[in-house]
Amino acid sequence: MFFSSALAGQKGTLTDPGGGFWRGLIGSGRNSSGVRVTPDSALGLPILQNCVTLLAESVGQLPLELYRRQDKGQRESAINHPLYDVLRYQPNGFQTPYEYRECLQLAAGLRGNGFSFIDRHEDGNVKALWPLHNDKVQVLKGGDLLPYYRVGGSEAVPMRMIHHVRWHSTNHYQGVSPLELHAEAIGLAEAVRQYTGKSFANGVAVSGVIERPREAPPIKDQGSIDKIVDQWGQKFGGIDNAKKVALLQEGMTFKPVSMNNVDAEIIAMLKATGTDIARIYKIPLPMVNDLEKSNYNTLEQLLIQFTVFGLLPWVKRHEQSMMRDFLLPADRRDYFIEFNLSGLLRGDQKSRYEAYAIGRQWGWLSVNDIRRLENMPPVSGGDIYLQPLNMVAAGKVDADLNDPNVRAQLEMQHAEIERILAR
Repeated sequence: MFFSSALAGQKGTLTDPGGGFWRGLIGSGRNSSGVRVTPDSALGLPILQNCVTLLAESVGQLPLELYRRQDKGQRESAINHPLYDVLRYQPNGFQTPYEYRECLQLAAGLRGNGFSFIDRHEDGNVKALWPLHNDKVQVLKGGDLLPYYRVGGSEAVPMRMIHHVRWHSTNHYQGVSPLELHAEAIGLAEAVRQYTGKSFANGVAVSGVIERPREAPPIKDQGSIDKIVDQWGQKFGGIDNAKKVALLQEGMTFKPVSMNNVDAEIIAMLKATGTDIARIYKIPLPMVNDLEKSNYNTLEQLLIQFTVFGLLPWVKRHEQSMMRDFLLPADRRDYFIEFNLSGLLRGDQKSRYEAYAIGRQWGWLSVNDIRRLENMPPVSGGDIYLQPLNMVAAGKVDADLNDPNVRAQLEMQHAEIERILAR
């Protein structure tokens, strides 16, 4: 089988560039908060879960296409290539393309690496992609300076058998885990939440106290005290009793208990740690449901900021890793893999149409170019590019106008411009 023959390609001595087996408990080293950070515990933080799943869901839902290059910069969908069905319809026996890419990005976002086993046909083309758990994969460096992978303690396999998406790397072979790199910030966030939870479980918090005058004799019967407190709670506690008027006797006064400084600092720390985690993944705060300082005018720009600086680097990692691992060397000049991000980078409808009109009038967009950007099918005759009448070369106007074909084209362009401007 192809898998058996692939093992014969191993060269030289294999070494671990990371200095040890890839640990399942990322960030198990100590940090100043005293909390051990693991992928499972970190994923329990709402802000971190929101960040990594936002990226994973975005990568999973983006249109992915395998293209074949044609003459004059044109391209077409390579529907007859064996890889096309794997990417678009069924990567393996149980996952959808969305689920596969989402899980791969989630692993890369949490641990800095995403792995899949590549099942190939006898001719080397990809047959299926099977997800691998990070805990089972060890990255090794071969004597030929190429990476090899040991899966579950078995013999090491060459890189053509493993699809590997890596984050920033300090050794060029294995991505750094964001959780391990930022264990201090994530550990602090976990510690604050643990402290808050234990405070609610073990602490005492009251909304107010009823005071009697100092000179008044104490009430020694605990039953009488409980009766007074219970009656107060029944009459004036809860939302249904809000704004009722109370009558206190015997010189009693009610004093509400306000938030103390420690509680206020905890809220500030929760916000600060959440902001730090959003910075790790370059996610604008409004994109993770923190709308405190956002407004309608900035949301569109924030979406573009997220797409360009947060999502696009991950998309490029996936694209180039797929082209390296999935395409045979003989196919790389003719085929390429690309995500379509145009839908995320578009503005509102009015702004898009105004930009299309400018591009159409000045000649760098055709009707079909615009229709492709709007995810609409091409139309017959839609590949003609207009040219403003005052943009022809000097000295050639009179000669060109004598050509019936040129005159007909100019009249058609003039009519098209008038039609656009008359909308």
